[in-house]
Amino acid sequence: MTKIMLIDDDESLQVLIGQIAERDGYAYCCASNGIDGLTMLRDERPDFLILDVMLPDTNGFEICKTIREEGRKVPILFLSAKGDIVDKSIGFKAGGDDYLVKPFQPEELSLRVHAHLRRCNKGVDGESLSTQKNRKVYSVGDLELHFGKYEVRLRGEPVALSSREFELLELLASDPGSVFTREQIMQHLWGGTDTADPNSITVFARKIREKIEDDPSKPRYLITIWRVGYKLTES
Repeated sequence: MTKIMLIDDDESLQVLIGQIAERDGYAYCCASNGIDGLTMLRDERPDFLILDVMLPDTNGFEICKTIREEGRKVPILFLSAKGDIVDKSIGFKAGGDDYLVKPFQPEELSLRVHAHLRRCNKGVDGESLSTQKNRKVYSVGDLELHFGKYEVRLRGEPVALSSREFELLELLASDPGSVFTREQIMQHLWGGTDTADPNSITVFARKIREKIEDDPSKPRYLITIWRVGYKLTES
């Protein structure tokens, strides 16, 4: 069973995330400080780590650095009351994969966890993603995307996309139906969150919709998941 781990000294948050994990079908463990958290991480080997930035004995950024220095590739999502770009940049540069600001909606956390696990081929059902990853063409309805060729067709006619627009669409098409967070998209397109304006993603999504959707205000293919990110229709 896929295992989720939390390092946070907030007991109410420990209970909440435990409830989310149980509801979503994950095993769950938690620790209240960095030292115990590292020990538990090494013993439990979780598939996903939720890490608070402010801990009683250290900070989450240092814990993350230690985890990466040990060669561990577990996806790490930071939790913090600080949401400015400076703190987010520190978190991503320390080796984090995502950053969620407190207070947050439980459903948003659930969607982010699931999205990352799908990236790592560790969904709740353990289903392999090799079929999606190895295919050459994404096709749904009248839309076709040819991986690696910068080629998109709508009803058989070529669609003119910029390189960034195609790369965004190609990323989403690599795992149809799964939500990609804004942070994941920025990492993919620009290699980090401190080199581009997050609003650029919104602009790219709007331009793509204008080119592939019959009614951009009611998209069929490129779907926004509010406060989380985007996905492409699976079928």
